[in-house]
Amino acid sequence: MKDVIVVIGSGSIGQAIARRVSAGKHVVLADLREENANTAAKILTDAGFEVSTTVVDVSSRASVHALVEKATSLGTVTGLIHAAGVSPTQAPPATILTVDLYGTALVLEEFGNVITQGGAGVVIASQSGHRLAALSPEQNKALAITPADELLALPMLQPDKVTDPLLAYQISKRGNSLRVMAEAVRWGKRGARVNTISPGIIITPLANDELSGPRGAGYRRMIDLCPSGRAGTPDEVGNVGALLMGQDGAFITGSDFLMDGGVTAAYWYGDLAPS
Repeated sequence: MKDVIVVIGSGSIGQAIARRVSAGKHVVLADLREENANTAAKILTDAGFEVSTTVVDVSSRASVHALVEKATSLGTVTGLIHAAGVSPTQAPPATILTVDLYGTALVLEEFGNVITQGGAGVVIASQSGHRLAALSPEQNKALAITPADELLALPMLQPDKVTDPLLAYQISKRGNSLRVMAEAVRWGKRGARVNTISPGIIITPLANDELSGPRGAGYRRMIDLCPSGRAGTPDEVGNVGALLMGQDGAFITGSDFLMDGGVTAAYWYGDLAPS
């Protein structure tokens, strides 16, 4: 049977990683919107990759489980690239927590049951998780290990506590990196690895939504005042993803890789520091 790479979220970053790790393997592209998956599949197919598409709603366990069954029917799941999510401009707090936090926990649980020995996963988190103030050890542990189906019932995630979409996004992305740390222990028992990448402003359709939205001025200020002085590209994230999923990254698991051009450094210690 073929080795299978599952890509959830068919945007630019997921594609960029897939192009670097999927030669000779079967790519399963899953997206909430079928047309997005089909568009990405054509690009990859035209570049010589073997691709299937399917629809998935990461906020539904039944939908994620159906994706697992489709992937395992095609071969052995050796890789997972989870790049689906919504941004603060695109959704209210409850939706962000459901998709970005709960959905990621579901994906990690379900694929952690089938990932093969020697397999690897990458979850796309965000620099935003690094700008959230420190949580308590108890909150960190709750975000890391609470069973997925109980996650949204945590007191810290209730509507009266999370009223702002940006806060919901920051908590979700911090939660992603914590959840991956915990899942790395479970995946390790199967001989597999999993890590997060926390990109900064990477020029994608989602980033362009943010740049043209109500927080656009703040995003442009981040680009202007960060040490690198520019936004990133999906290919740069793809390079890190390839390291984490390949043999050169075989000693790396349960880790988060912040790649934001120095925005977080400037936020805590430089020109972007809150006044």
